Amino acid sequence: MSEHKANVECARNGTDFGYKNYSRDHVWRFDNGIEVLGSAARAYLGNPQRVDPESAFVAALSSCHMLTFLALASNKGFAVDGYEDNAVGFLEKNANGKLAMTRVDLHPEIAFSGVTQPTQADLDWLHDKAHRECFIANSVTTQVRVLPAK
Repeated sequence: MSEHKANVECARNGTDFGYKNYSRDHVWRFDNGIEVLGSAARAYLGNPQRVDPESAFVAALSSCHMLTFLALASNKGFAVDGYEDNAVGFLEKNANGKLAMTRVDLHPEIAFSGVTQPTQADLDWLHDKAHRECFIANSVTTQVRVLPAK
């Protein structure tokens, strides 16, 4: 199969390490040289100018669904001109009373071109199959729903 690596690093930089004072800022580094500036969510004293893990989780699920959808659509002969998803994740208490990303709602809007246009049944099949085949969705217990675009 394959391995996927990330290096996550933070540094105190001499600041006070009191709970309300320490920096949540950090960097995600990937093998291809890309760096993403990360922090905690604003609600947890993070830097709103950086990506928080919860938003990254939502983006990863949305991205995986989209990439799987695109592969399936291409294999069925549908030409996708554009795909946009305004995904929303919900941080709530789970059945054990712990905070967790309990649900992610995907709201994809897809533009197709060409002679072969998908029917609603085709779209339903594509989204269902994309969800069942998405590597990230298969790796988590969070409920992922595909809903009409907002």
